[in-house]
Amino acid sequence: MSPPEAAVRARGLGKRFGPVVALDAVDLDVPAGATLAVLGPNGAGKSTLLRLLAGLARPSLGSLCVGSQRESRPAARGRVGYVGHATFLYPALSARENLVFAARLYGVADPAARAGALLAANGLTSVADRRAGSFSRGMAQRLAIARGLVHDPAVVLLDEPFAGLDRTSAARLADALRRLHAEGRTLVLVTHELGVASALADLAIVLERGRIVHRAAGAELEAATLDAAYARAVEPAA
Repeated sequence: MSPPEAAVRARGLGKRFGPVVALDAVDLDVPAGATLAVLGPNGAGKSTLLRLLAGLARPSLGSLCVGSQRESRPAARGRVGYVGHATFLYPALSARENLVFAARLYGVADPAARAGALLAANGLTSVADRRAGSFSRGMAQRLAIARGLVHDPAVVLLDEPFAGLDRTSAARLADALRRLHAEGRTLVLVTHELGVASALADLAIVLERGRIVHRAAGAELEAATLDAAYARAVEPAA
């Protein structure tokens, strides 16, 4: 039996901004249903990689496939959910209105019902009609993740979702990501938190100056092992 098709596959992936090389010869395979943690210092290329996976930027070099190779580019993009570091919610709209608006953009059959289901799943039903601009950081992040799931994507991309969260909100978010993993979604999680990567990921890569300098899976994701490997991969180049 042939192995399942990768949810994300990159070969020789590169991205340049003029003379600046943001990503350089990245080869990557993420199996369907796996959680990949993308680690690295500031400026390593983490967010650039995520933007390429989301279809928000085009590669300068190499090849990239997200979803089935048999799908058209628009169809593949429709199977991806993206949650950036900034929530990009409409602050004057309520939580429900933000989700209904996003659902209509994606052509969801029943936007109101989908919004209601996501509000319930993310513990936001009681604040559904409050303006998003009044939300705490943790509540806004949960709403942003709900919006990223409004079209039921198979691949979910998250850029520093734990940034600025208190301990309670971070624990709630970790539980939400575990639920997404249990549903069989593929997650790509950009984070500075090695503990988060150790606890949630099936695979991890460390980026430095646009290149993958370390890969980890299985026992290599144990917190102490990953911490030591990260230090060896990044500190000599710092």
